Amino acid sequence: MQMFSHNPRGWHTKEKNLHESREFRKLKKMYDIFPVFIHTSYLINLASARKDLIEKSIDMVVYEMNTADEIDAEYVVLHTGSASGESPVIARERIVNCLAEISKRGKWRAGLLLENAAGERGDITSRISELSEIMWKIPGELIAGICIDTCHAFSAGYDLKTQEGINLLSAETGKYIGKNMVRLLHVNDSRGELGSGIDRHEHIGKGKIGIKGIKSFISHPVFADIPIILETPKKEEDDDLKNLNIVRKLALQ
Repeated sequence: MQMFSHNPRGWHTKEKNLHESREFRKLKKMYDIFPVFIHTSYLINLASARKDLIEKSIDMVVYEMNTADEIDAEYVVLHTGSASGESPVIARERIVNCLAEISKRGKWRAGLLLENAAGERGDITSRISELSEIMWKIPGELIAGICIDTCHAFSAGYDLKTQEGINLLSAETGKYIGKNMVRLLHVNDSRGELGSGIDRHEHIGKGKIGIKGIKSFISHPVFADIPIILETPKKEEDDDLKNLNIVRKLALQ
């Protein structure tokens, strides 16, 4: 009792979190929701040259992994970070060191997924080969695979409007990562042009990838049976439902 007497509010918060975790697990089982994904905070930057930010980022990834296990989530999605003005090779090696440190901090049922970046200034994991430079150097079972974001891939130069571009992404995935290591797709259209390095998501069919490109991508043999999450804009209450219905129809055609 003395342990909590100095911060009763913190004790109630902990109890509330435990209650919510139990409730989530119950509903997950009841509605057969599988797999469940957590997306880490966008403030995490394992590529930073700042020691204080690195330490906070490592702590935050550990926190997210712990949370995933508490709610029985299968995967945690991570943006590796940005290193503007620095050698990409050095920055990726820093990420490797950070993830190796995280792997020493615990063992989790959930797996960590690395997400491709859009090629904005400072991005160092916009190509599939760059993700592979990191994931295969991490000891243990922390890294479970990758998440491919269509807007990011298009902005980074993969032409998802065409079958040739989709085939290139598929071939690089097989060569550098392994096709069975793609665990999640973030399916979004793109406001930016091909190779623009602009990370601006758009409603399905209203961006530069277009309906035909999205349909070809999600029906490709390598990507057809992978779980999809949409990260499309939301200005109106029914925007999410509209985008979901479009993708569902495309997947069934």
